[in-house]
Amino acid sequence: MAKNYLNILKNKLDNKNLEKLEALNNSEIFKFVAEYIELCGPKSVFVRTDFSEDIAYIREKVVELEEEKKLTLSGHTFHFDGFFDQARDKGATKYLLPKNTYLGHYTNSIDREKGLKEIRAILKGIMKDKEMLVCFFCLGPLNSSFSIPAVQITDSFYVAHSEDILYRPGYEEFKKKNPAKFFRFVHSAGELEGAVSKNIDKRRIYIDLEESIVYSSNTQYAGNTVGLKKLALRLAINKASKEGWLAEHMFIMGVHNKEGKKAYFCGAYPSMCGKTSTAMIVGEAIVGDDIAYLRANNGKAYAANVERGIFGIIKGVNSKDDPILFKALNKEGEVIFSNILVDDKGIPFWVGKGAKLPRKGVNFSGDWFPGKTNEKGEEIPPSHKNARYTIGLSSLENVDRELGNPQGVEVSGIIYGGRDSDTSVPVEEALSWAQGICIKAASLESETTAATLGQEGVRAFNPMSNIDFVSIPLGTYIDMNLNFGKKLKKPALIFSVNYFLLDKDVKFFNDLEDKRVWLKWMRARIDGAVSALATPTGLIPLYEDLKDLFEEVLNKEYKKEDYITPFTLRIPENIAKIERIRNIYKDLKYIPAHFYEELDAQEVRLRESQKKFGDYVSPLGFSG
Repeated sequence: MAKNYLNILKNKLDNKNLEKLEALNNSEIFKFVAEYIELCGPKSVFVRTDFSEDIAYIREKVVELEEEKKLTLSGHTFHFDGFFDQARDKGATKYLLPKNTYLGHYTNSIDREKGLKEIRAILKGIMKDKEMLVCFFCLGPLNSSFSIPAVQITDSFYVAHSEDILYRPGYEEFKKKNPAKFFRFVHSAGELEGAVSKNIDKRRIYIDLEESIVYSSNTQYAGNTVGLKKLALRLAINKASKEGWLAEHMFIMGVHNKEGKKAYFCGAYPSMCGKTSTAMIVGEAIVGDDIAYLRANNGKAYAANVERGIFGIIKGVNSKDDPILFKALNKEGEVIFSNILVDDKGIPFWVGKGAKLPRKGVNFSGDWFPGKTNEKGEEIPPSHKNARYTIGLSSLENVDRELGNPQGVEVSGIIYGGRDSDTSVPVEEALSWAQGICIKAASLESETTAATLGQEGVRAFNPMSNIDFVSIPLGTYIDMNLNFGKKLKKPALIFSVNYFLLDKDVKFFNDLEDKRVWLKWMRARIDGAVSALATPTGLIPLYEDLKDLFEEVLNKEYKKEDYITPFTLRIPENIAKIERIRNIYKDLKYIPAHFYEELDAQEVRLRESQKKFGDYVSPLGFSG
């Protein structure tokens, strides 16, 4: 350890915490911690190891400082973010890029030197009178090719507590492997007003790809501050592009066939498009709900969950639609609720819970009562539309036993889903890996949602459900996915799903529970147990197979008219989508030629069917 780093550490750390840091024998760690002690100027420093007493210290301190408050059930706490700090701030999230570096039109960036100067000025002395926490974690299973070591520096015990629940401990991994390179995160909530960030105008989330470091200031919302989540995904995508694997915004789940044998699926859906509810389907097994790393090994695709917990949107979670999750959220054990309503008995409420709301309570706006309005005269809901829960996967009765497998799980299918009212059928298999990547993944569209600040309800382009996090040129990212398939002797089947198709009365064609049938059909396709109809856009189910599955899975009658309209091929809408996608990509660099070849081939197939059948083609037309 260089002498100046040692002096900084000795001056700020007590003997116990200095010993914990020195035990790692890692000069890069010493340098990193000392640099930000000197910049941020904390009153004291706490080093979090994997020991239970360190974990307990964070849990106790977060309540003492009122960053979280206790609820009635043991282990349950609630946290409120600031009124204007309730979602990922896309505008303030920027890459620090050297001059002449191209990422594309869908990324915010700032000159690296200018950005570093700005963020360092904001961080200067920002932890005065606060305790700095230095926390060690591991992204992915321990002792695995998927593992990425990470260090979080923060002055928020809420952030540290959240990461304790969501990520695997990494102190012993650092001690064992002594990595020279690791992901690094520096966060400060900044000056507080009560227990929330005050200076929202100085909210910054800056990502330095060159040094694998993320800076976050004057914010507490977990999407802006919990470094190992979507901030780390950006670093991981950049790393994966150099090393030949994939970092994806995907769930991982095991789906059973009739004999009870599991096959594993990954699935990418934008927020509020059914991603977590699909991963949590009753009778199946969940490995992860949000982020997956995928690697090719011996010609097969394997995936691992980066996390060991869930940070999920709680709106609409109830005993009918989400029985397993609802049960876990209503039993003793460690859970953090954020931006929900709490009554005077310490019971949490949220929109869609299925329980009668209290006449008064406390929420993210302060004291709440029905009809309360903000300064614009808009009614304040009992819970924020982006209210969340943080819970360990081990609390769920359907958690898969392979969650911590260092080898990951073999991937048999990949699902892409969005919000689409008028174009895509409920479930469809891609004609090939390449068509699936280009048409179903890279051309994915969806409405914007409450998970980001900005206008909602607009059809948004969201390739692979990952547009906010792609830290390389989009064309390079598509090429990565295409090339990954070439490494596989038998590529995973690619599917698309659409739970949001509307009828002429603007009502959903399908019930929420119908997704269980689509999943079982996809599982049957993995085994080759059912046939499919070839259409210009992909392979769709036969009516007879769905009829049987609706009866087996849901004990529900599925009439032919229930099948015909949702699975009708809407040629004008599909051609219009191709045109939209072409227009989006025409100004982007490095788009692989094969992407356009797949778009062109799909348009040719659509126009040939249009000449033969007309604009709207019943699935029975393809079967006959």
